[in-house]
Amino acid sequence: MVGLRQGGGHRRHRRAPRLKGLSINRLIPNILTVLALCAGLTSIRFALNGEWHQAAIAIFAAAILDGLDGRMARLLKASSKFGAELDSLSDFISFGVAPAVVLYMWAMNGVAGFGWAVVLFFATCAALRLARFNTKLGDPDLPAYAYNYFSGVPAPAGAGLALLPMVLSFDLGQDAVLKHPALVIAWVFFIGLLMVSSIPTYSGKNARIPQGLVIPMLIVVGLLVAAMVNAPWRTLSGLGLLYLLCIPFSIRSYRRLKAEAEQMVADHEADLEGDTPGDTAPADGKAADGDPRPGTSNPGT
Repeated sequence: MVGLRQGGGHRRHRRAPRLKGLSINRLIPNILTVLALCAGLTSIRFALNGEWHQAAIAIFAAAILDGLDGRMARLLKASSKFGAELDSLSDFISFGVAPAVVLYMWAMNGVAGFGWAVVLFFATCAALRLARFNTKLGDPDLPAYAYNYFSGVPAPAGAGLALLPMVLSFDLGQDAVLKHPALVIAWVFFIGLLMVSSIPTYSGKNARIPQGLVIPMLIVVGLLVAAMVNAPWRTLSGLGLLYLLCIPFSIRSYRRLKAEAEQMVADHEADLEGDTPGDTAPADGKAADGDPRPGTSNPGT
């Protein structure tokens, strides 16, 4: 009988089916993304309470978590469409909505109508920048020289740059100047334009460190950590200004690579045209190698 042991009347014990699901390793990137989202929303709570230092720290923490989730997904081979969509939604809240609201509460609520319009403008620029980035993911038509560059300032960097007047005020104490609504409004508007622009900016995702620079790079990281511990706001301000200074160099580097690629294509097309058979025989009907057959081209070409 089915289900009975041969020579006995006892039923077989079937194994319970294993639960199907994702391993914890594949959830780690999404957990980091959710933590970044929570950090961005928490910065708004701090701003509502007037705790500006904590609000800035929460947004910078969201940027660090956002940088980790993508790298963890690639290391653990846990990339997914769900994770990509969740990451974009988290970036919009943490780097589009949160910094704009924090700056509105910090400096722009005195000019409520115009200040809120700038908040909407910045958030819209962040959404458009993220939408453009998502549409270019895996684009097969993207030229090889463009893989190490972003188109416009990425959302996390844009959020950090937008907070630069507030961070500078923590270090310099010049609230009367740096907190002026006109300055903050103009600055936020400028950073929003940088995010939706087509300016090429450096991307460190595919960067490789030469073997000889590994030790110096680790030393620089150690010094940077020490600077963050001793003078966090001054260090963050310096990093923001350094990023702005790098933009002209990224534009020049991108244009140089583009010109080299276009020159290579032009040279290749010229070589192909030169290899096309044609009437290259001398006027006396003999080829250049002495072949008496008229119209025969030089085999060396």
